[in-house]
Amino acid sequence: MHISIAHLQPIVSLIAGVLILIAPRLLNYVVAAFLIISGVLGLHLLS
Repeated sequence: MHISIAHLQPIVSLIAGVLILIAPRLLNYVVAAFLIISGVLGLHLLS
């Protein structure tokens, strides 16, 4: 299976959701990491 940028964002969202459910205090860090990753992927800086 080939994972592209289009497949990566939902995977990151799923992991972020699970982390928020496990430890709600991590919400700020998880949201910040998600936004940074989404921005980097959206700008195609990693491709």
